[in-house]
Amino acid sequence: MKKIYLDYAASTPIDPRVLKVMNLHLKNNFANSMSLHLLGQKAATAVEQSRQKIAQVINTKVEEIIFTSSATESNNLALKGIAFAAKKRGKDHLIVSLIEHDCVLESAKWLRSQGFKVSFLSVDKYGLINLDELKKLIGKNTFLASIIHANNEIGTVQDITSIGRICRERGVYFHTDAAQSFGREEIDVEKMNIDLLTASSHKIYGPKGVALLYVRKGVIIEPILHGGGHESGLRSSTLNVPAIVGFAKAAEIMQKEAEKENERLKKLRDYMIEQILTQIPRTHLNGHPKKRLANNINISFNGVEGESLLIELSFAGIAVSTGSACSSKNLMPSHVLMALGLPPQEAHGSLRISLGRFTTKDEIDYTIEILKKIVAKLRAISPF
Repeated sequence: MKKIYLDYAASTPIDPRVLKVMNLHLKNNFANSMSLHLLGQKAATAVEQSRQKIAQVINTKVEEIIFTSSATESNNLALKGIAFAAKKRGKDHLIVSLIEHDCVLESAKWLRSQGFKVSFLSVDKYGLINLDELKKLIGKNTFLASIIHANNEIGTVQDITSIGRICRERGVYFHTDAAQSFGREEIDVEKMNIDLLTASSHKIYGPKGVALLYVRKGVIIEPILHGGGHESGLRSSTLNVPAIVGFAKAAEIMQKEAEKENERLKKLRDYMIEQILTQIPRTHLNGHPKKRLANNINISFNGVEGESLLIELSFAGIAVSTGSACSSKNLMPSHVLMALGLPPQEAHGSLRISLGRFTTKDEIDYTIEILKKIVAKLRAISPF
């Protein structure tokens, strides 16, 4: 049986070039980077060299990169850290979009339970926010707007530069979750007026267990982990040196290869979308047709349960997703698709197919043929 992986938005395999670099550090660079002896300083040097490589990708300063264990931790630190600091200045209002990753939405809801006011920014049928609505929501007590750069389910890419400009002109911090876009879309935190940015290693063919939060110099933020004062006092915890080195190598490779790889993925993406929409009736694309990640496909299949599709495809050796992998065991319809205005039945009948570095056209053609058979089979027995 063939094994085809089309769930790169959930996680990517470690690139062999990344693994090679990591192995060197796993064997020889095991010391604590905070230790003062020579081995500790060797580890610290590896971390700082990695920090420098990653800083170059988003055009920022080395000291503005904070390493964390995951994008979830980075997003929690961004929202809660900024909120706790803002409270001391008498500000208590936060804005997030309705299509944020669960870790942002849940952080915002938790802050609301702690007495903060939260506004949820709506999106249109393609998943784009309304800039005029953002302007209206910003008030004198607003301390942060958190808008995802590229959505993890539907791939829609926001106009981050305009969002950043609006927030900067109104004196509001702007955070963006760039876990899906980092390394794929061009990001310049200076030109885009970004104050805080989240990125993750395992989305770009690096190891799991390491991510970053960019914090612009001068941004007032409170740590949520307290201890030995690592990462400029913002994130106490012994650093995972081999993982950080792997993250940096993965970012370096993405920076060099992204343009060529994006063109390849766009062709495969558009081909697959066209074939599914023309060969399988009663289907439609979710998300923006053009302003979307090069590797993202999200399709609704009317009259079919997405979970059933996923399971049947899995039996055929094909790995896809019904939405965010972090909430894939949740039987509620996708909050992202609901925010686009899809009825629950259509939201339940969606698949996220995400392509990657090792995806081939043969794999896509095979998947389309299997998908056609499975949809026909499931519709034949569907009560809908």
